[in-house]
Amino acid sequence: MPSLVLQTNVKVPDVGAWANEFSKLSAEFLGKPELYISVSYNYDENLSFGGTFEPAFLLTITSLDNINPEVNEKYSKIIFDHFQKTLGTPGNRGYVVFNDPGRDFMGHKGTTVAAIFGN
Repeated sequence: MPSLVLQTNVKVPDVGAWANEFSKLSAEFLGKPELYISVSYNYDENLSFGGTFEPAFLLTITSLDNINPEVNEKYSKIIFDHFQKTLGTPGNRGYVVFNDPGRDFMGHKGTTVAAIFGN
């Protein structure tokens, strides 16, 4: 049930196409079916980073079972490379926050993921 929420001061010409491309990439590197991937792109012209308004981003990834220190560095590289290519954000102009809230703390279909799939 990965959720990827991007806040950036970079406008992309076609948000739908960008989000679809990022959704596919996210499903691939997270190893989850794209059916469960949720991507949100939020443009914020007032996002500053390091005291400037040069291209920058904040990304929060919430996912179950596959967010951990062993893979987060790999994910980070894929994301930063992709954002540099598609948003023009250098590697020193963003943060990625990784969250695994646990199955009891993520809701889906009117219940929790733990109730659907077990702990």
